[in-house]
Amino acid sequence: MHISTSRYLKLSAAPERLNAILAIEVTEHSFLPNIDEILSDWVATIATPAFKLIRQREGAKPAFCSIGSGVGLDALAAIEILDATDIGITDVHEDVVAAAAANIRANLRDPARIALNAGSGDLLQPLATARPRYDLIYENLPNVPVAAAADLATARLSSGHMPPRAEAIPDLLRKNLLALHYVALTQAKDFLCPDGSVLSLIGGRIPLAVFEKMGELAGYRSEIFTYGWKIQTDPDEMIPGHLAQQRDGLGPYHFYRAARLAEVFASVNLADSGKRALEIEQLLAPDQLDPQQALAAHQRGETIGHTVVALRSFPA
Repeated sequence: MHISTSRYLKLSAAPERLNAILAIEVTEHSFLPNIDEILSDWVATIATPAFKLIRQREGAKPAFCSIGSGVGLDALAAIEILDATDIGITDVHEDVVAAAAANIRANLRDPARIALNAGSGDLLQPLATARPRYDLIYENLPNVPVAAAADLATARLSSGHMPPRAEAIPDLLRKNLLALHYVALTQAKDFLCPDGSVLSLIGGRIPLAVFEKMGELAGYRSEIFTYGWKIQTDPDEMIPGHLAQQRDGLGPYHFYRAARLAEVFASVNLADSGKRALEIEQLLAPDQLDPQQALAAHQRGETIGHTVVALRSFPA
C-alpha cells in the first residue's frame, strides 16, 4: 500500500521527516487505513488535526506513544507533526507490531534520529519493563465487544472489537462501551512525563457528558479537546454491533446522516470545537438516528457518520 504523505496528513508543503510516499505493509490482523475515503479514516481525519492543534499551542512533543498503533500511521503522523523522536507503540498482535515498527523505520528520511520501543500485548503492559515516560500517549481503541476472547486469534480487532476485561469497570462506562478507554487511562499514569497527557479518540455515539466523567473516574482532569465527525467505518459490521449491544441493555447509541454532519461542522473551527461541543451536540440532537434507524438508512444507500471526541486527559 502506498500513500501520499502530503495528501494523507494534509500538509501545505513537502514532509520534513517522512518520505513523500509512504510504503505501508499490513498483516492479516491489521486494520486497513481508508486512503480512498479519507473522511472515514481516524488518523487522517481526527488524529492529525488534533496533533496539529497541539503543536500550534504547545510546541513539539518529543516522547510519543500509541496504544493500539495498527499499521503505524499514527506514530508516523506524530513524528512529522509533533517532531516526536522517542516513540512507543503497542498492539495486541505480534505480527501487527512487527509490521508497524517496520513501517515506521522504512518511511523515515533519517531513521537514526528516532528511538523506537515496540511491544505486543495488552495496552501499555508490553512497555512495562522499560517503563518509559511520554509527553503524549495516544489511543484510538476498539469498543464493540466480541463474544469470547478466543475470537482474538482471527479477527481484525482494530476495526472495532475488544475482548472482555477482568478489571472492575464503572457501570456507566461499561454501559457506554468505554471499558478499554478507561483501562488505558488507568494504566497510562505510570507512563506519563510530569506534564504529560493522554489523547483518547472515541466515537461520539453516546452523550458527551459521559466522556469527561470517564476521565474523572480514572483520576484525570479531562476536557473535550476537539469535536468532529467521520463517516462510519465498516457500517455493515459496526452499526449492527451497536444495535446488538443496545438490545442487550447497553447504550443507547446514536448516529447521523453524514450530509447533516458535514452541514453542521462546515461552520465549526477546529480550535473552538472542543469548547463548542455541547452546543453542537444540542444542535444535532433532532437529527440523531438510533442504531435501527441508522442501519435502515445505510441499507437504503445513505452514508452514515458519527461525531468524534478527542479527549485530552491530565492526571488529577
